[in-house]
Amino acid sequence: MGARRVVLDTLETLFSGFSNPAILRGELRRLFRWLKEKGVTAVITGERGDGALTRQGLEEYVSDCVILLDHRVHDQVSTRRLRIVKYRGTTHGTNEYPFLIDEDGISVLPVTALGLDHKVSNERIPTGVPQLDEMLGGKGYFRGSSIMVSGTAGSGKTSMAAHFADATCERGERCLYFAFEESTSQLVRNMRSIGIDLDKWIKKGLLRHVASRPTLHGLEMHLAHLHKSVKDFDPHVVIIDPISNLSSSGSQSDAEAMLLRLVDFLKARGTTAMLISLTSGGTALEASDVGVSSIIDTWLLVRDIELGGERNRGLYVLKSRGMKHSNQIREFLMTSEGIKLEEVYVGAEGVLTGSMRAAQEEREKAAALAREQELERKQRELDGRRAALEAQIAALRAEFQSVEDEAALVKTQNKAREQRIMEERAAAQKRREGEAGKPTQGNGKRNRR
Repeated sequence: MGARRVVLDTLETLFSGFSNPAILRGELRRLFRWLKEKGVTAVITGERGDGALTRQGLEEYVSDCVILLDHRVHDQVSTRRLRIVKYRGTTHGTNEYPFLIDEDGISVLPVTALGLDHKVSNERIPTGVPQLDEMLGGKGYFRGSSIMVSGTAGSGKTSMAAHFADATCERGERCLYFAFEESTSQLVRNMRSIGIDLDKWIKKGLLRHVASRPTLHGLEMHLAHLHKSVKDFDPHVVIIDPISNLSSSGSQSDAEAMLLRLVDFLKARGTTAMLISLTSGGTALEASDVGVSSIIDTWLLVRDIELGGERNRGLYVLKSRGMKHSNQIREFLMTSEGIKLEEVYVGAEGVLTGSMRAAQEEREKAAALAREQELERKQRELDGRRAALEAQIAALRAEFQSVEDEAALVKTQNKAREQRIMEERAAAQKRREGEAGKPTQGNGKRNRR
C-alpha cells in the first residue's frame, strides 16, 4: 500500500498465539525494529499489566512515546485521564490531563500548564442593575474579569446572574450559562417573575443554557465539557451557577484546582466569568465554600439582614480590583421590574431595612410634619404679632401726623397773626406820620397873629 502510518489494535490480540514469554518478548522487539526500519509511524495499543504499564512490561521500553490512558471511578463518578509517560527527544507535560470522548472525537485539555501571562482590558461592561453600576464606580465590571456573587440560599444570586446575562444579550453579545440546579424552562419561568425574559435570547441564539447535575461527571469531565462548550459557542460572558455544587463531584481541593484552571482558561480568552457561590448557613459569609475568593477580581456579597422579625436582603461589594467601589450596604429588593438597590438608610440602630425602615420613615415623616405644623403655627403667631405691631405703628404714625399737622397749623396761624400785627403797625405808623405833617387850626391863628 505504501502506507505511512500503521495502527495495531491491540498488541495482545496480535501475539495471543505465543505462550512462551521469551519468544513473545523477542517477537515484540523484532516487530518494533521492523516498523522503525520501514520508517512508518506506528500507533500501538496495549492492555495495562498488573503493576506495570503494559502486559509484558517490555512495550514501554522499546516505544518512543508512551501515553497512559486511565478510566477511574470515584464516588460512583467516572473520569478519563491521559498522561504522557515518555516521549523521546521532546519536552512534554507530565501531568494528568482530562480528556473527553464525544460525537466530535477526543478533546484533551492541557489546562495545568496555564500561566499568568494573559492580557487585561480597561473596557467596562454593565452589570444589568444600574444601582450596582453606581456602586462599581458608575461603569460596571471589567471585561475579561472574574466575578463572584456569594450568599445563602434564597438571597437572589441567580437573579443577579440573570440580570447580567440579560444585559449581555441586550448588547448583542453571547452568554453561556451553566446551571447545576435549575433546568432551562425552570430558569426562564422563574426569571419572568422579576421582569426578565431569557427565552427570547435563547431563541435568538445569544444565550445558551446548559443544565446538568454536578454528579453527572467528575470534576475533570465537567472541566472538559466547559472547555468544549466555550470553544464551540465562543461566548463573551460565562456564568456558572453555582460553583459550590461541584464539590459533590470530588474533594474540596480538587474542586478548587478545577475552578482555578477554569478561571485561568477564561481569562486567557478574555471572557468575563461570573461564578455563583452558595454560602452555607452558620459559616463566615466573607468566605467561599470552594475557596476561590483569592483569584476573584470582583466579589459581591448578598446577605440576609434580620431586624424586627423580618429577613431582608442587603448587598455590598466586598472587593473589586482596579476600581474605586462603594463600601455601603444597599438594601436588595426583587420587584416585578427586576432587582432594585435602595439607597443606604441608617437609623439609630444602624442600617434599617424592610418594615423597620418603612416604620422609621413614617416616624420621620410624622416628625417632619409636626415640625412643619409647629413652624406654620409660629409663623401665624409671628404674622399676628407683626400685624398688631404694624397697626400700633400705623396708629402712632396717624397720631404723630395729627400732632404734626396741628403744629403746622399753629405755626401758620402764628405767621398770619404776626403778619397782621406787622401790617397794623405799619398802618398805624403811616397814620401817625400823616398827622404829624398836617397843620392844626389853632396853630395857624397864632402864626397870623
